[in-house]
Amino acid sequence: MATTIERPPSPEGGAPQPPQRDYTRGRERPVGGFELWMWLFMRISGIMLLVLALGHTLIMHLPAGGVDRVDFGFVAARWGSPFWRTWDWMLLTLALIHGINGLRNITLDYVRKPGVRFAANMVFYVLGFTLFVLGSVIVVTFDPNEWGPVA
Repeated sequence: MATTIERPPSPEGGAPQPPQRDYTRGRERPVGGFELWMWLFMRISGIMLLVLALGHTLIMHLPAGGVDRVDFGFVAARWGSPFWRTWDWMLLTLALIHGINGLRNITLDYVRKPGVRFAANMVFYVLGFTLFVLGSVIVVTFDPNEWGPVA
């Protein structure tokens, strides 16, 4: 529950002004409904993204050869396994949803006009959905044999 600060009566002797919210404490945890589920999702997906991204970095970029060994042939061999396709698809999906929800929270916090907030969120949703579809199509339909021999 938000902390409120009581204002004194106006100098003209009128009624007290409505209480002002104390913004120094930040947003509080939602009590229920959609916002609570999104709040929980951000925490859980953040932990999952940490594991997925660290795993990706440790496996793709640090072992022998580093980033120099990552080429078409390496990705084709790696994506020959359903495990790695699923890993990369989960990383893509969680990162997109987590990022779009973060942008939605920013617009809720800082965009005051409902029409502008709605338009901004729709742009984020459409962009996120488009990137999700494109990324999913690539991960699911990738076939290295269509590209000829790898040198």
